[in-house]
Amino acid sequence: MPANKSAHPFYIIAGTMICLLALSFVHNSFSFQGFTSRQIDLLADVKATPAAPAVKHTTVAAKGRPGDSARQVTGVPEPARRSYDFMTYTGIQEYTDTVAVAPGMQHFLKALEELKAGKRKKVRIAYFGDSMIEGDLITGDLRDSLQTQFGGAGVGFVPVTSVVASFRTTIQHTFSNNWKDYHFRNNPPQDLPLGLSGHTFIPATESWARYSPVRKHGLDRFSEVVLFYGPGNSNVTINGKPYTLSGGDPVNELAFEQDTAQPSLTLKYAGGSAQPFYGLSFESNNGIYVDNFSFRGISGIELGKLGRGVLQQMQRQHPYDLVVLHYGANVLFRPELTDYSWYERPMQRVIDSLRNNWPQTSFLIVGTADKAYKKTDRYITAPGVPALLKVQHELAEQHGTAYWNLYAAMGGEGSMTHWVEGDTVLANKDYTHFNRQGAARVGALLYKAIMDEYKQELHP
Repeated sequence: MPANKSAHPFYIIAGTMICLLALSFVHNSFSFQGFTSRQIDLLADVKATPAAPAVKHTTVAAKGRPGDSARQVTGVPEPARRSYDFMTYTGIQEYTDTVAVAPGMQHFLKALEELKAGKRKKVRIAYFGDSMIEGDLITGDLRDSLQTQFGGAGVGFVPVTSVVASFRTTIQHTFSNNWKDYHFRNNPPQDLPLGLSGHTFIPATESWARYSPVRKHGLDRFSEVVLFYGPGNSNVTINGKPYTLSGGDPVNELAFEQDTAQPSLTLKYAGGSAQPFYGLSFESNNGIYVDNFSFRGISGIELGKLGRGVLQQMQRQHPYDLVVLHYGANVLFRPELTDYSWYERPMQRVIDSLRNNWPQTSFLIVGTADKAYKKTDRYITAPGVPALLKVQHELAEQHGTAYWNLYAAMGGEGSMTHWVEGDTVLANKDYTHFNRQGAARVGALLYKAIMDEYKQELHP
């Protein structure tokens, strides 16, 4: 008669539990070809969790989301709170200091509340970046999500000419080839102010630019239009109607409502002084707007070339509630470089200048995305990525701004390789830039991070 084996499953389970319990008391994770296993700990849920240390008396305090609201009053110690690792945390971290009028995201979040409650008409975001956002990548999807939530219709700022006009899908944009484009990288005359986009355009005889709406949500017609131009006197026609442009400020504006019978807008130079032109903004009478200020090939330190007069005048006429600084791809030009002091010092001056000229504005520094390079026979995260993220986080901490780690949000180490080589391709073969689908994913991740902050602001 065969032996009774009904107790064998119990012995197997009990033996397995004993083995796992024993493993819980030793370091048992392992790595293989870039994959690192999680450590086994059956007692994790019942072990006592050490209390996070109280925030010390300091002029800088971090606030992590969601779930924790660390609103520090300077000089008053905070109660014990959970600490956040800036390298792995995927939400927005906020910092405050004794100097900033609008620390962290607070001004922007309050502006969103006022917009939602009907206490203000518009909220604006200036999103500065490099080729990662050109063609309205990332910003287009962020804008669409925010306008769906808070109202508004329109693409916002568009320059007079653009090297990526044919690539952009949020507006149709064509122009004559006789505009002179002075910008960050071609040594403009010292007395010529650069616009916020880093470009200033000087017209020639019969220079023109044409803009047409596209068949997308919030972008299918023009409503309110603002033309931004520099000092001088000249004549233009807009859809055949003559206008005289005059003004002595670094930034002047001509605001008008688009004729509903004419879906497109054509701007033509009709003579006068060689007056600087910056671009146009397409908006409606309320809502939220995201202006894309992309400039290919720069690191962000070029923003130091923006003059005080342009910054202050633009803020008086077209105030921004949030400034996003999204750079990194061009800083990581040598993947194994880990000393970024050459970048940190001038970037400190850039942030100081922007904050001094826009004291009521919130600032958000976006940490670099993952960048992979080929090491022996496979693509891995460049050693420079975590080093640059540390510098970018320190800039946010020192200047009392908000910080969002895109590298962590997209998956951390090795994520760019996965985005390039995964079943759903989200990035290009340069292992640096997102494709449209990947950019849409990043826009959605940033929108979620902002909305987590907004919800926490309403219900701390």
